[in-house]
Amino acid sequence: MRREDGADRRAATVIASTTAKRAARSGAVWGVLFGGLAAYDALGYHTSFPTVASRQHLEQTFGGNTGLAAVIGPAWRLDTAGGWVAWRTFGLLVIVGAIWGLLTATRLTRREEDAGRWELLLAGRTTRRRAAVQAIAGLAAGWVVLWALTAGILAAAGSDVKVGFPVSASLFYAAAATASAGMFLAVGALASQLSPTRRQATGLGAAVFAAAFVIRMVADAGIGLAWMRWASPLGWVENLRPLTAPQPVALVPIIALAVSAAGVAAALAGQRDLGVAALVHQRPAASSTRLLGGPVVLVARLERWVGLAWIGGLAMLALVFGIVARSAARGNVGVQQMEQAVARLGGHQGGAAAWLGYEFVFVAALVAFAAVGQISALRSEEADGHLDNLLARPVSRATWLAARLGFAAALVILTGLATGVGGWIGVAARGNGVGPAAMLQAGLNVAVPALFVIGVGTLLYGLVPRLTVPVLYALILWSFLIQIIGSTITVNHWLLDTAVLTHLGPVPATSPNWTVIAWLTGLGVLAALAGLAAFNRRDLAAA
Repeated sequence: MRREDGADRRAATVIASTTAKRAARSGAVWGVLFGGLAAYDALGYHTSFPTVASRQHLEQTFGGNTGLAAVIGPAWRLDTAGGWVAWRTFGLLVIVGAIWGLLTATRLTRREEDAGRWELLLAGRTTRRRAAVQAIAGLAAGWVVLWALTAGILAAAGSDVKVGFPVSASLFYAAAATASAGMFLAVGALASQLSPTRRQATGLGAAVFAAAFVIRMVADAGIGLAWMRWASPLGWVENLRPLTAPQPVALVPIIALAVSAAGVAAALAGQRDLGVAALVHQRPAASSTRLLGGPVVLVARLERWVGLAWIGGLAMLALVFGIVARSAARGNVGVQQMEQAVARLGGHQGGAAAWLGYEFVFVAALVAFAAVGQISALRSEEADGHLDNLLARPVSRATWLAARLGFAAALVILTGLATGVGGWIGVAARGNGVGPAAMLQAGLNVAVPALFVIGVGTLLYGLVPRLTVPVLYALILWSFLIQIIGSTITVNHWLLDTAVLTHLGPVPATSPNWTVIAWLTGLGVLAALAGLAAFNRRDLAAA
């Protein structure tokens, strides 16, 4: 009897456990990245700005830059390590966290329903409302993993004598950096109940994010509207001010939004049928067969908005990096230390070029993540059973996979070029020694690791499809962390060689290494061909 009761309890919580496992895996990847970036900024602050004068100069140069504040948020107390960590990458983490939360929530709720898997789960001992509550609990578990890893890594760095962050300060910083992720997990869950498809749910959530971002930008633009931060969820996160002047009261609207959105999502789930949304059109949309003429145009139809988001988002990030490089070079802020770090990676130019060469290491990692996203998408198409329908028609495996890989390669190349253009606009090339040609080369340089990742991902996809995405994420995170270590301390050359990012050099602080570019691209192509051959020989693998 007890055994049957235990089986019933497990059956009643299967949605929560399944969602939690999948959300936790993703949260762990991004938690390591979030914590690693914050820890690196904390440990490198006194090395980059060793004197009181240099730290005061940093505060004077960036502290009052309203243009930069409008993009990534205002800077407070940059003459302290806490202020630097709370500004340097904090704005980026808040934006990335919000996007992660939205995409994770719609993927693990609305997409599961679109694929028909919720029909099987709801056939058990649960209701639609209870199933939604379980899914939300699983999403919350993913956020806990994201927060815990961010907090743990920063706390370890904060224990260093030079850093000196209390554990409580590291915990609060992690809560602030991941607060947007928590809010948009709830917003994504609500949008999944309101919209009939995952794509529309993502669009609805993205509209909420865009509105919040615009309001926050206006508040930080230095035009006397700072009070508008309280009108934006992203502004609430800024008002937390971790590591400088913490304001825990700003957690109240953050928690209220997350709880209320999750509660409304659960309530709506109990009032609708599967496959039906709370917001429905009075008239069915007119059917459209555009971009359905073959595998090439089909992938363009499916992934075009994702591609545009990556291109536009990373171009904007490169623009910010260009502004930072220009301001730093003009103010001589940390230039000597930056040149030393870039020299360890093979760079030989100084000034704005050194800053851009270093910052584009981050861009290269993010472009590689975009490449993994494309490999993940093709794996999902197979796991969800959609590929079966395509291959039942006169479409060969090779044609379908080639179309997918072609789109992925075009995406990373266009993204790389867009970052080059954005960086050049931000640095205002005149007088900085960084021309448009050099920045376009830098953009192509950051696309090469992503092309290599596409090739390796294709090989893994052909051999071990279920392990493809986790292995690729591990490869990029390892490479990124080794690149950071290599720019700050001297390490064994063989360790640096295990990271794909370390082979290319910090362009535009150095000239592109065309030999390495040719080797990495060629190896990527060979790996992709081997993966295509393996895919043609194996059976399709479900999730």
